[in-house]
Amino acid sequence: MNRAPYAADPLQTRGREFPQERAGARGPRSEFQRDRDRIIHSMSFRRLRSKTQVFIAPEGDHYRTRMTHSLEVAQIGRVIARALGLDEDLTEALCLAHDLGHPPFGHAGEDALCDAMQRHGGFDHNAQALRTVMRLESPYPGHEGLNLTWDLLEGLAKHNGPVGGPNWALAELDEAFPLELTSWPSLEAQVAAVADDIAYDNHDIDDGLRAGFLSLDDLLELDFLADQWREVERQHAGEPRDRQLRELVRNQIGLMVNDVITHTREQLRDVGSVGEVRGAGRQLGGFSPGFAAEERKLKRFMYDRLYYHQEQVATAERARDVVARLFAAYSQDAKLMPEEWQARLPEHNPQRARVIADFIAGMSDRFAIERCAAIYGERPRGLTNV
Repeated sequence: MNRAPYAADPLQTRGREFPQERAGARGPRSEFQRDRDRIIHSMSFRRLRSKTQVFIAPEGDHYRTRMTHSLEVAQIGRVIARALGLDEDLTEALCLAHDLGHPPFGHAGEDALCDAMQRHGGFDHNAQALRTVMRLESPYPGHEGLNLTWDLLEGLAKHNGPVGGPNWALAELDEAFPLELTSWPSLEAQVAAVADDIAYDNHDIDDGLRAGFLSLDDLLELDFLADQWREVERQHAGEPRDRQLRELVRNQIGLMVNDVITHTREQLRDVGSVGEVRGAGRQLGGFSPGFAAEERKLKRFMYDRLYYHQEQVATAERARDVVARLFAAYSQDAKLMPEEWQARLPEHNPQRARVIADFIAGMSDRFAIERCAAIYGERPRGLTNV
């Protein structure tokens, strides 16, 4: 690989929170490869297979989960990183880790934890991802967390841009291992963020069509999608409709990826180092202004037609109730929690509430439903709409 001068270099990493000797390291891997592998082998990553992406507890096997979404983000991220000469391993690691802080039931679960934690400092899935990899997921002797590189943690904290007012969780972690929250992150982190946008913009369309929440007529209300559909029909006339629709999604991904690569290259003409990327004072990796405007239209369309669909909203409300009831139950009787979690519970709030939120945030959809049924004696109903 030809590494660009503005790419992150694993030989120049700022290290790990807990220093480690490389003597006897397991295999000839770079520091960023080690980060990626630690994420893939973590229990938090494995649990993503049973966490909501768009549809809550879907009965079919073909709908995306947080894990399949993260894998798709990583695939897109690596393509962009390779074209720009960035570090593919760091990009992939960031893509794989970006959703580790999501609680069960996606944004519905996050809303419930935000409400429950309102008096205790709040809850945010991005900060929870950092808390997960730095404190909660602790498989190694001698230290807490996965002990990932500064570069990975910085990108995870700021992949959506500088953080001016971190909540308690991120502020606490930043104090322990400063992440320069007010500057822009590496290009690898910026690419991971736009790869996330590309993946869910398009793959959520695929799932929405499969579930019957979206139709082709809906999609054709967007001019740039209508243009692509006409080209698909011209090139693949007579093919089954479902194959044509999937070709439309693939074409959209290709257009977005190519736009990001072209625009980012233009932005990097006078950039010669990672330091200049962080000090640029603006986003360098992303969509061109024109395509960004079209992408915002697509997002608004998806919120109106899919994410806020009447059935989705009703199911999300039931999911929020599950998380709220779990938080209430554990707050009232800690003995309902596993012994290892009881042992780590602080005596007083807000720290006590934060550990309860940690426990719930780590649950899969299925486990949250099972625990709610065990505690309240009745299995929650109506938690799937596909």
